[in-house]
Parts: sequence; structure tokens; C-alpha cells
Amino acid sequence: MFEAVIDGIKKYDTIIIHRHTNPDGDALGSQIGLKALICDNFPGKKVFVVGDMTKRYEFMAENGMDEISDETYKCAMAIILDSATKALVCDKRFESAALTARIDHHIYCETFTDIEVVDTSYESCCGMIAEFAREQSLKLSERSATAVFTGMVTDSGRFRYDSTSARTFALASFLMQEKINTTELYRNLYSDELSAVKTRATFLQKITVYKESPVAYIYNTAEEVKALGMDTFSVSRGMVNTMSDIKGIDIWVNFTEDGDKVLCELRSSKYNINPIAVKYGGGGHMKASGADVADREQAMQMLEDLKKLTEVEQ
Repeated sequence: MFEAVIDGIKKYDTIIIHRHTNPDGDALGSQIGLKALICDNFPGKKVFVVGDMTKRYEFMAENGMDEISDETYKCAMAIILDSATKALVCDKRFESAALTARIDHHIYCETFTDIEVVDTSYESCCGMIAEFAREQSLKLSERSATAVFTGMVTDSGRFRYDSTSARTFALASFLMQEKINTTELYRNLYSDELSAVKTRATFLQKITVYKESPVAYIYNTAEEVKALGMDTFSVSRGMVNTMSDIKGIDIWVNFTEDGDKVLCELRSSKYNINPIAVKYGGGGHMKASGADVADREQAMQMLEDLKKLTEVEQ
């Protein structure tokens, strides 16, 4: 599956690894893990990771992201991870690379690289990177295995989501052959300051059920986000699952105002909400997708579409 990707890595001395903006654990895990894999197995290569950072996952990038010049791309291979569309890629300079490749597990939206490896059957992009290492008989290190395992854990919801398969556990077992400090890993991922727990309680109190349907939502205004002193990613994606595991709620959405748009994080335990996200210019997975809308009025229209979805699929 990854023959063209490995051929490109062998050919080019400079590899630049991208992923989507506002990175989650899977985006960063695949990016950092792939860099470590390439460095460990091809020590002569120059490997860079680029993009913005999310405070929630800063612990994953010990040395931060790399700052590189435009010139660096001219004779380089750019690899895009965990991105369904070109618009989501963290640094658009990848288009000027000599060779481009994409590894992704989201529902297909468009082709935008020279080499495309897209497989929606994987629970995470990190699962695909683990498969890449196994298929190509690459040497794992503690650094590469830990980063990739972290992304598998976060995107599978600690192996709870129904995208988790026997292959997921087989690949996790493959990674666990290395000395992964899971105690430290889970502490970084899931332990919170008391203030953060209290903040989460604030969001719980904002949950609203939409028109007596199995759809719940939270709407965060720009003023509320500013008052909390949190970045928009931590509010938007970080708080969406405060609404999960509520009896009678099958779809939940977290809306967060961000400048001239409203970030929408859609989740479901039962329905395929991806078509709704796509309708509003977004995408993702069947039960976890995202989109941006113009204002609160459009956000309410999205809720109406989600309510109708539950009525059609009764």
C-alpha cells in the first residue's frame, strides 16, 4: 500500500511533513511519529515538521515545529497527513515541493497530491503510520512508537469508538513492543488541573437539547471564549465530548465563534453526520466531523438538518 511513499522517501534527501491546522493527537502523533521513523531508518535525511500548535497537545512536540524557508521545498518531498482537503493543510507551501504525498483516513473529498494513500477503514492516521512501519519492516524507536500510539489512543477514544477493529489492537500490540510509558502518556492526555475540571462543569451547564430531539448542542460566543482565557481549539474540539454518553442524545454539536466564522464540531453515537458537515463545507468521519459556518443563524440551520436526519433514519 505504501510502496510509492517509501520510494519517494528513499529518493529525496529532504522530507517535510505537514498535517491539518489546529492539530489533534492523531495529526501530531502521525507527524512526529513519521519523522522519528524516517530519521531512525534513513539517518542521512533532513526531516522537518511544520504547522501551528495546539496548547492541549504541546507535550507531544518536545522541540516544537520547525521554521523553514520557501527554498527548502524546491528539492523536497512533502508528506501530508490526516487531511481530507487541501484547505485544511497547515502550510500551503507543500504545493511547491518536488513531490507530494498524502496519507489519510478521512472520507475522501478530493485529490491534491501526487501520491494518494487514503483508507477510511483505519481508526486513525496513526494507525496507517503503524501499518506503514510494519509493512515496510521499519525499525521502531520509543519515540516513534509512543507518538504513533498516542494518536491511535486519542482518535479511537481510548479504543472505544466503533472504528476500532482487530487490526487496531494488532497494530497497538506491534507498537507496544517498544518501551512506551503509558502511565506518563495517559497522565499527559487525561489528567487536568482543578480549574480545568471546574471549567468543564461550566460547559456541562450550557448543554441544550434542540427542539425535543436527540440532538444536543453548546453555543460559545466570542465574548465567552475570551472571558474563559482559552484558545478556540480547546473550547471547540476540547469540550465537544462533554455531551457524549448522555442517554437519549445521539448527536451533539459544539459551536464556537472564532472571528468571522463559527467552528462546528459534530459527533454522533448512532448516525452518519458526515453529509451534514459536507453540506456546510466541512468533512471528516461518519460519526465525527467538523465544519465552519458564517454565523449563529447558520448554526441553527445545521441543527435543524441534524434533527431531520434523526427523523428520516428512525
